[in-house]
Formats: sequence, C-alpha cells, structure tokens
Amino acid sequence: MINLGIIGTGMISRNFVTTAEKTNEFKLTAVYSRTEERAKEFGEPFGAQNFFTDLNKFFESEVFSTVYIASPNDLHFQQVKQAILNHKNVIVEKPAFSNPNEMKQIITLLQAHPEVCFFEAARTIHEPSFAAIKEKLGTMKTIQGTSLTYQKYSSRYDAFLEGKNPNIFTLKHSAGALQDLGVYLVYDAVGWFGVPEEVHYFPVKLENGIDGSGIAILKYPHFQVELNIGKTSNSYLPSEIYGLKDTIVMDNAADLNEVKWVDDQRNAHPIGQLMENHLISEIKDFAKIINDPNKDLNRQLRKQWLQLAIQVNRVLYELRLSAGIRFDADELK
Repeated sequence: MINLGIIGTGMISRNFVTTAEKTNEFKLTAVYSRTEERAKEFGEPFGAQNFFTDLNKFFESEVFSTVYIASPNDLHFQQVKQAILNHKNVIVEKPAFSNPNEMKQIITLLQAHPEVCFFEAARTIHEPSFAAIKEKLGTMKTIQGTSLTYQKYSSRYDAFLEGKNPNIFTLKHSAGALQDLGVYLVYDAVGWFGVPEEVHYFPVKLENGIDGSGIAILKYPHFQVELNIGKTSNSYLPSEIYGLKDTIVMDNAADLNEVKWVDDQRNAHPIGQLMENHLISEIKDFAKIINDPNKDLNRQLRKQWLQLAIQVNRVLYELRLSAGIRFDADELK
C-alpha cells in the first residue's frame, strides 16, 4: 500500500482519499494544513497520525512517499517543486500550473529526478468512456465539429455575490471558469483531436476581471470545437461530436456518465462504461505506475499523460491570453 500525504482539506481532497482507501491502493498517513486542528479534523477519521503546519517539515518527513496536492491553483507550482526536490511522487489537482513557464520549470526538474512519478489529476482521461470515444472517432469517416458543455453553479458563487473573495473567483489564485471546469473540456478536445491550430476565448467577466463563464473556440484544419463553460449557472445540455450522419452524444463531457453513438439511421448504441465513482480509474492508474514505474508500458503511459498535460497547459494559457485574462502568477519568473 502506498503511504499518502495530502495538502488541501476541502471536499475534493476528502473524495480523493475516501476513494483511494477503498481501492486498497493508498493509505493516508500525513496531512498538512495551516492549523493542526484542521489537519487532525481531516486526517484522524482516515487513521492518519502525522499532522503538519510547517510545509518544509511535511515534505522532509519519511512517513509518506506520494503527495496529493489540492491547494489553490497558484500554490501548485511551489508545492510540486518542493515535493520533487524531496523525492516524493506527485499527484496534483487540475490545473497543475498557471502557465507554460511554470510547466517548463517542472519538466526540467522532473528530468533531473527521474525517480519521481508526476501526475496531473485530470480524471476524465482515465475513464473507459474517454478511450471508447477516441476509439469510435477512428471509425467515423468524417468529423464536422464538436460542442462540449460543462456549466455547474459553484457553491462559492453565493459568497462572491455577497462581496466576499473566494479563491476560485480570483486572478490572484489563478482561478476562474476556464481554469476549473474548462480544464476537463480542454483535456477532452486535445485528448481526442490533438492540439488545435488556433484558439479564442470569449468570457463573461465578473467585476474583478475573473471569468465566471465563457465560450472557447478551438480551430482544427477541417472543423472546430466549441466549449461552453460556466460556474455561475447550471446547464443540462448534452455534448456532441458530429460526424456526417452519425453523432457521438455525451450526457456530460466531464463525467461521461452516459455515452452513445447514434448511427445514420438514428439508432443509439451505448459505448464506454458507466462509472459509479469517477475517481476510481485514475487512482488505480496512478497506483499501478507508482508500484512499478520502470515497466515499459508504465513508462509509456507516464510520458503520454505528461505530454498531454503540457499541451493542455499551453492551450489554456493561449485561451486566457486571447481574452486578456492575466494571473498574478504570470508575472513571476
């Protein structure tokens, strides 16, 4: 079993640890938080016995070998860097980094520390339905376009409307709709179709300059992909990939709960696999590679996922710049 340390004590961390322990692949042994009380409140129900309020002491500890990082986006870079320097395997929540400059520095550091396994926790690409869609695309004679939607009202938006400043709605913390829900959709597009030739983002900005929602256009040689993203409203629209007379239909482009291919006779054929827990596939994938990092297939998968993460990071950055959205982290070298 892999001993796990964690940074970030919110709901996403609780879901990750709960699922990780159910798979019998990971055991939570260490928690970092700004207060010991909060660290214990999170970790003790999972049986963790090591709690830290000093980040240096946390990373220097030998009670865990892999760290899961789910802190605010702007903190990911320094925390991942510190983890690698302390020879810890890294699972970092999406988006891994604010911009390509940070990504480039981490890639250089990983090259100097080949013993470290690094993963961006973009869960969708690990699900069977994601691979099933890609396989189906290979059989479709023509692709004419794609519309992917993920709009989900944020539990923090009420606080924003009350005049508060939650992390996920600030430029300081490298946040916003594109950098949150939009990451899933960009992973979909780049994972299925490759890197686009041209990108444009048309956001609806909130009063502090962050994007609460928006439409992104990714242009490919013979079609374009439209991404509908939002954290200030709910959408129940399906997502679709258009062939000539056939169509792939997804109930949710991020969760891929129900996916079907509708043929030219309008007959629907289910593809992929319904997952009760959308974290299981990625957690099992991460554990498989951490447990046997030198296996040829695992090396290949690590390289493949890392290359995809680099490409997604670049597309997100170019989309932001096209809309004039700049983070505080963009000014740091």
